[in-house]
Amino acid sequence: MSVFTLPSEEALAHWLNDGYAIGQLAGFEGIAGGVQNSNFFVTTTLGRYVLTLFEDISRADLPYYLHLMAHLARHGLPVPAPVANRDNEYLGTLAGKPAVLVSRLPGASEAKPNAAHCARIGSMLAGLHLAGHSYGRRQTNPRGPQWRARTAALLRSHLPASEAALLDAELRFQADTDLSRLPAGAIHGDLFRDNVLWSDEFISGVIDFYFAGHDVLIFDIAVTVNDWCGTPAGELDQAHVEALLTAYHAARPFTQAEHAAWPAMLRAAALRFWLSRAIDRYLPRAGELVMVKDPGEYRDILLQRMRSIPPLPISDLKR
Repeated sequence: MSVFTLPSEEALAHWLNDGYAIGQLAGFEGIAGGVQNSNFFVTTTLGRYVLTLFEDISRADLPYYLHLMAHLARHGLPVPAPVANRDNEYLGTLAGKPAVLVSRLPGASEAKPNAAHCARIGSMLAGLHLAGHSYGRRQTNPRGPQWRARTAALLRSHLPASEAALLDAELRFQADTDLSRLPAGAIHGDLFRDNVLWSDEFISGVIDFYFAGHDVLIFDIAVTVNDWCGTPAGELDQAHVEALLTAYHAARPFTQAEHAAWPAMLRAAALRFWLSRAIDRYLPRAGELVMVKDPGEYRDILLQRMRSIPPLPISDLKR
């Protein structure tokens, strides 16, 4: 969560006093990590919150994310609840940017998860997908196939010839993958280890929903497995994979179509993050506090998934 726009303390204090009933500003600080929006920890005399200023998401698109978070929080998931202002609106304007306050959840991320962590993540992700079935709004995955094609066109001339060839080959492969029979719904889209908070062995927070959208559910699972179950060499730790997928399957059983699509979805998930990291590396935006992650990590994960992907370790599949 980078900082591109930095409001003054005075402007933030006025914004809170004029619009919210959460006490007086006691302090705020920028949050480093991630690459899309400007984020701050905000402390008031009544509590602790996270403030997000949206840098490149259309104001018209933001209600989808904010109401999805509110929907999931109402269903008991550990998701930050947006804070309504005195006009009963979640979305405001600060420093010329769309802005939102959400509750700050306790806990810390887990950089080195074990199989038990992965099992809890699988169960939680299934709960998120099941709760999402009753979410009435619909918005296409902002990092879906159309975005990947547009981003590849911007990047192609910046890549070495071997990487450009790899990119084109993978885009052709993904274009030939049939997604029509796969269960779809609201997905998180970015469920990496740094977007989950833990208190002891329990999940206390699932954060950063600003890549959420409507897509096939197995893609969301693949994004999660690539990060939570990957080894430093980019391979998959089978004990972690089995723990995560078995726990997910217990709550929302996989279909035969999802089983068939699993290898392609792991590759699609790797492609998505290779592209997003590469665009940040080669065509960066200016910011005061900006984290740019290595695109080579997910290029190598894509190559690894192209070479070897074990099947879903589940036997009792639904048709």
